[in-house]
This record gives sequence, structure tokens and C-alpha cells, in this order.
Amino acid sequence: MTRIRTLIVDDEPLARRGLVLRLQKIDDVDLVGECGNGRDALAQVASLKPDLVFLDIQMPVMDGFEVLRQMQGPEMPMVVFVTAYDQYAVRAFEAHALDYVLKPIDDDRLDEALGRVRELRAGKEAINHRERLLELMAEMSGSGPIELESLMESGLDALDSGLLKTLPIKDGSRTTCVPMESIDWIDAAGDYMCVHVGGDTHIMRGTMKRLESILDPKQFQRVHRSTIVNVGRVREVRSHINGEYFLMLEGGIELKMSRNYKDKISHFVPQI
Repeated sequence: MTRIRTLIVDDEPLARRGLVLRLQKIDDVDLVGECGNGRDALAQVASLKPDLVFLDIQMPVMDGFEVLRQMQGPEMPMVVFVTAYDQYAVRAFEAHALDYVLKPIDDDRLDEALGRVRELRAGKEAINHRERLLELMAEMSGSGPIELESLMESGLDALDSGLLKTLPIKDGSRTTCVPMESIDWIDAAGDYMCVHVGGDTHIMRGTMKRLESILDPKQFQRVHRSTIVNVGRVREVRSHINGEYFLMLEGGIELKMSRNYKDKISHFVPQI
């Protein structure tokens, strides 16, 4: 039986305790940790690498949606939202086929949510789950995702070379032009991409192939079918027995480099 490594994130100790007691009774759930704020949640996701996170939405300082935004990565866990009744949030979860449990947590509803988690794992639908999470974040932010093709047509970010120099990041009514050299890495989920900049994550709609064609290859290289990395951020390379490599970036981020892309990046990373 494959066990589900599970992390609980909730700022209310009693709520965490109640969920712990319920999950401890379930045979295939392995509770690996719990935390009461967003910063600790991000650290524990990075270190524990859980399969599943029960994520409370209403938390002070850093709410669940901000945790989700910063948690984006190639090994992102499945997420079940935990919330007091919020009609708008619940409608959003349902519209994007994402699961949630309401406080106080009902045992039958918890079993149903875990059943869907098992189906996701069995059906290898984690990428679809992540794409729905990205869609939800774009909707909840009120601004929607950046459209790559719209940016290309506008001509705001491309020079005569046809290479992307700055990336306009939209946040509500404000747009900030982010220098490309400040981007750490980019990863994809379906028709969406996550652009990671100094600990922040911005959502863009488009394809990796299209984005790769307008990035400077001296600065950005594709290291996996779903990952592009700023080669200047790579600080360490670790080989794996199956021919793959792991790239350690500034800030402790670890990315997998497929052996299919090893030759493409070797002249940027002499260790390979």
C-alpha cells in the first residue's frame, strides 16, 4: 500500500489537532508534519516533500493563497483546502475541480476528499491538478494570468533581436517590467507557466516552446521538458544514478535536469 505523505497547515492549534486525530486513523495516510503559518509551511514543503497538503486559507500575515503562489515548483504536492465557510472561495474551488473541507471538518467529507486524492495519484493526474491550482490563483488575484501571445503582439518586451528583455508582470491595475536577468527559473503545467523571481511566483499563460524561442540562450536554458533555468543562478550540480542531474540554485531550490537536455547545457555548467 502506497502511503500518502501529508502535511497540515493551519494557524488554529485546535483545528490542527482535530485533523491530526482524524488522519491518524486512516491506514494509508502518513502524517509527516504540521505548522501554523505560511513561512513554516513553505519551509516544510521544501524539506519534507509531502504528497498532500491540507492548507488553511484564512491565516494571518501570509494566507493560504500566498502560500500556494510561493509553493509552485516541479514537485508541488496535491492540495486540499481547509476553510471556514466562504461562499466565494467554495464556488471557486468547485469551478476548478479542486477539493476542500469546511470547518468544523466532517468525517465523511474528509474521506471523500482523500478518495479524490487517491484517484489523482492512481491516474497520474498531478499535472492537471496543478494547472487547476494555477487557474484558481489567477482568478482569486482578480487580475488573471499574463497572456504570452498578447505580450508578443504588443511589442512591449521584445527588441530588434526578437529576444525577451523584460517581462511585464500584471498585478491588478499595475504592471511592473521585470528584467529578465532577475528571473530564477520557469516551470510549466499544461497551458500555464510559473515565473519565479526572488521568491515570488508570477503566472503566465502560454507554452514553454514559445517562451524558449524568445529567451536569450546565453542566459536561459531548458533543462527539462517543463523547466527553463537561468544558468547564472546554478550553484551546484549533483548527478543521479539514472543519468539525470539535479541543479541547486541560489536560495536552495533544487531542479531536476533530464539527461535528454544534458548536452544542451553542459557548456554553461562545466561540472557536467
